[in-house]
This record gives sequence, C-alpha cells and structure tokens, in this order.
Amino acid sequence: MVTGKFRHLVILLATAAAVAATGGATGEFAWREALPGYRYEFPRDHFEHPEYRTEWWYYTGNVTDAGGRRFGFELVFFRQGESAKPDSASAWAVRELYLAHAALTDAAGKHFRYDERLNRGGPGVAGASFAQQRIWNGNWQAKWNGEQQTLEAVTDQFRFHLVLDPLKPFVIQGENGVSQKAAGKGRASHYVSYPLLGVKGTIATGGDSHAVSGTAWMDHEWFTEQLAANESGWDWFSIQLDNKTEVMLFELRRKDGTIDPYSSGTYIDAQGAAHHLRSTDFTLDRLRMWGKYPIEWRIRIPRLNVELTCRPVLENQELKAQHGGPGYWEGAVDYSGTQKGVGYLEMTGYDAPVRL
Repeated sequence: MVTGKFRHLVILLATAAAVAATGGATGEFAWREALPGYRYEFPRDHFEHPEYRTEWWYYTGNVTDAGGRRFGFELVFFRQGESAKPDSASAWAVRELYLAHAALTDAAGKHFRYDERLNRGGPGVAGASFAQQRIWNGNWQAKWNGEQQTLEAVTDQFRFHLVLDPLKPFVIQGENGVSQKAAGKGRASHYVSYPLLGVKGTIATGGDSHAVSGTAWMDHEWFTEQLAANESGWDWFSIQLDNKTEVMLFELRRKDGTIDPYSSGTYIDAQGAAHHLRSTDFTLDRLRMWGKYPIEWRIRIPRLNVELTCRPVLENQELKAQHGGPGYWEGAVDYSGTQKGVGYLEMTGYDAPVRL
C-alpha cells in the first residue's frame, strides 16, 4: 500500500516546492485522478505513469543464506511529478523528482541499515521507462525481463543483487480498478501487487557475502491524491503464509484516533485468486509498543478462520529522516498462530500526519 513512501513524499514535496519557488516550473497542469473503471494494460502498466503526480515501486523480502542467517530487504523507487511544462527545454529541467530507498535487516547481527538518494530525472540520472524495462536511481535499479525482476543496490554499508521470479500472478488491489483510501472522487490509487516472488541472489554486509534465497512482495501504486484531511497515517501488513496463501491489510488512522472505514485488504488463495477484504472483515489489535510504534499486533480475519500474531525480527527498524521530515517504522516480521509466515510491517504518521 504505502511504505516509507510517507517520508519519501515529504522530502519530494519539500524539494518540489523549493524548485517551484526558484522558477523551475510554471503553468497549470491537470494531473489525472485514480478513478473507478480504469482499464489496466500489461506489461505497460508495470512502468511509468507521468500523467499521475505520484508513483512508487516497492520491494520487500525475507531471505536466508545456506546457514540459515536471516535478512530482510527493502528497495523503493519513488516518482513525484513536478511539472509537465517546465520553463526550460533543458534535459535538466525539473519535470519529475525521484527518490530511492534501500534498507537491510540483519537478524543475526541485530543490525538495521538504510540509505536513500534523491535526484531529478536529468539526462538519464533517474527514471522509469517501459521502453528500457527498468526503474532506476543512479546505480540502483529494478530491471525487468518479462516478469522476472532483478534488483541491484549498492551503499556504503551493504549491497545486494537479487533476482525475483513470480511464484503467483500479480493481483489488482481494491475494487473496480482502484484502491479507495477515503471518501471522495480521486482519493484512491491504482494498485498492483506481486504477492509471492521467489528470490535468489547475494547480499553483502560487514565484509561478508551471502548467497541467499527466499520470498519477496512487490507493490506498484500510482495516483494524484489519496488521503482525506482527517486521516493521519496508516499501518500496512504484507503476509506470506506457509500454506501458500497471502494477505495484504492496511488500516487508515484518523486524527481523532478512530479507524477509517476505507481501510481494506486482499486475501490471495493458494491458486492465486484475489479476494477483497473490507474493513469489517478483519481486526488489528496492538499488543506491544516500542517507543511510539506498536510493533506487535494480533490480526483476526474471522471469515477465513485466520488469527495471527505479528512480531518484528528486530525492534529497531525505524528509518529516521536523512534529508528532513518525519521518521517511520518499516521492517521484517514473523507471523504465528493459525498459520506461520513472514512479511513486512509499515507504520507511518506517528511523528506527524501524512499528506498525500
């Protein structure tokens, strides 16, 4: 649904405002809204949508090496439209801004490391391209070959090269082509997920290289506006269970502490069919806090006879702003209960309300 995406957007919007203030863009441009009835076209829709203001490609996964050492990884590419008609025709004119974020959870070493980079598109510095079949920011990239995706990221503290192959087909989240986030026209996203990707590759950290394998989840969303003024943030769960089913859930928190009824999710059965979950189909109860973040949860989906406890691999998987803006918590988790599994948990809006 929405990940470290919140802090990414804070950074991008602040940069965009600064660019506009210095004359980087002028004129009116009507961004397209995410509306019901959208007709998806694949593989084209796996790539860029410049007519929408905001877009992200989001990868998270849990892998182990031959000795059982556990890692969680995250790689996010974020695009923020600034102007379709900048003042200058230069390749360096700010049409769009791109942020990328990479993170690694080392369960055995009890380390959580992350890095980010911010660029304008420029002459090929960052971008997303159906023609090139890739999304990139500098030398970080997701390269597509059919539906196989290869992730590459290099930082001062870690690097990874991972090949992802779908074990189930992608699913379209929500209903009638949109994932609605609030009442009102256009307060939604077009949202596509690969809920189960097989992963093989290498992770290097602390001077050691590890051949790893496991599973990943991939989200791609594009929209112009999502949240209502009274919504402050969200809690998002990806769940990959041992019985070959998957679940995505998100709850949208209001500023008064209540949960918005547009909270929702998806259950993917063992055959890969997606089943929409409304907010009335599940409950999320907080069990334990780490600082301001509820890092342990109980999840109930009565109609599926599912009851799970979500626990973090590490307590401290908080990403603190490097370029300003609020922090958020995003990390690898385990699930136990009626089934066992792995996944990721994201919590935003605990520092300050989200603006999307």
